[in-house]
Amino acid sequence: MRWRTVFFLCSIAASSCLAGYAQSTTPSPSALAADVMAARPPMGWNSWDGYGTTIKEDEFKANAQWLASHLQTYGWQYVVVDMEWFVTNPTAEGNSKSSLSTMDGNGRYTPALNRFPSASASAGFKPLADFTHALGLKFGIHILRGIPKGAVDSNLPIAGSSYHAAEAADRSDTCPWNPDTYGADPAKPAAQAYYDSIARLYAQWEVDLIKVDCVASHPYKGGEIRMLSQALRKTGRPIILSLSPGPAPLDKADEMGQYAQMWRISDDIWDLWHSTVAYPQGLDDQFANLQKWAGVGRPGHWPDADMLPLGFLGPAPGWGQPRKSRLSRDEQRTLVSLWCMFPSPLMLGGELTAADDWTISLLTNREVLDVDQHSTGNRVAVSSEQAIIWTAERTESPATHYVAVFNRGDSTQALRYAWKEIGLASGKYKLRDLWEHKDLGEADALSVTLPSHAVALYAVDAVQGSGP
Repeated sequence: MRWRTVFFLCSIAASSCLAGYAQSTTPSPSALAADVMAARPPMGWNSWDGYGTTIKEDEFKANAQWLASHLQTYGWQYVVVDMEWFVTNPTAEGNSKSSLSTMDGNGRYTPALNRFPSASASAGFKPLADFTHALGLKFGIHILRGIPKGAVDSNLPIAGSSYHAAEAADRSDTCPWNPDTYGADPAKPAAQAYYDSIARLYAQWEVDLIKVDCVASHPYKGGEIRMLSQALRKTGRPIILSLSPGPAPLDKADEMGQYAQMWRISDDIWDLWHSTVAYPQGLDDQFANLQKWAGVGRPGHWPDADMLPLGFLGPAPGWGQPRKSRLSRDEQRTLVSLWCMFPSPLMLGGELTAADDWTISLLTNREVLDVDQHSTGNRVAVSSEQAIIWTAERTESPATHYVAVFNRGDSTQALRYAWKEIGLASGKYKLRDLWEHKDLGEADALSVTLPSHAVALYAVDAVQGSGP
């Protein structure tokens, strides 16, 4: 029997209420893994940070093979072709008004054959999905909400129905940052028929994840989210629905949780510490976003902190020039630790085949990744302009607490907190440094000195008989 939690938003500021409800009603991930899509936050790779809209079949295959060889055993599973795979003349940043697209006679985009030569008109992405599945991985694609303008302007028939594209579209509704589509009007049966038609096509291609853009924010489109979810369910294939971009509205969390497995909570995060503009955002800007959403995630439904801009961001990144991530090593550990303590889906963005030893060390630390995959009760215990402390509990044996201490300041800080100050009972605790794989002995308080923008991530176990 499929498990589903129904939860209520107390108010926009009531994250603690949501956390308490989810914690009291959520079975362990081990009990859900066989029955719920995305029982744990999905982990994988997406082509956007490295290739923008320019990814080609041989490049995708090389990254998929690298992930299968180096990361799959650590839980990394999904490989996703991001935006505008149907464009024959792509530019890295995408959204060009001069894009030339390929589609079938029913107004559904098909892969550009000059970039994906295995994708015949009849097979679509099925050969690439077969290649991915043969590696033991799962295959995903990006789409934009709505109906291609070319399909509407030519009034193409909608597959499997008596409707035509013009009957489904709202010509007054376009994505403000992308010219490719018209919105699909939820009041029109033809709109559901169109979404049903593309969902059937993607199921035939054996797609496992669909990232839908211009639907979670800029603007929020609850009606289209519902239609997309219903269309995917009708196929009978378990396909994860991921919603972009952010910031998704917190007061729509229950609606998104009903229909999707992932949804973005911020605009794009790139390799910056702090940004003064809405796009792109930086790592430090995520602390406030994640604090608002703390406790909302649950098995099958995860707020998404965005991709991990690590390693080599090239050869044609979606933003900026090809480069190694500009985040310092301390900042890169902070990013991974924050995403794991939240916990967020983990989607890599750089060119995997160019990963160096440092980047690989970030992606293959089982103790750190376990925080993302096996924690609950995730919450902010201390919050200031200079320091943030997150705590959580492990969901599976051996039971333990997790504690992450973040130095947001621009200089080294010596930080000390009594256990009660971060929500733990007084007494002594054994500490283990998860990044360094070191047991640190017993401590009667949390005390650490951190460089600027650095993190300490601990497993913390109470010493029996040490409490009051």
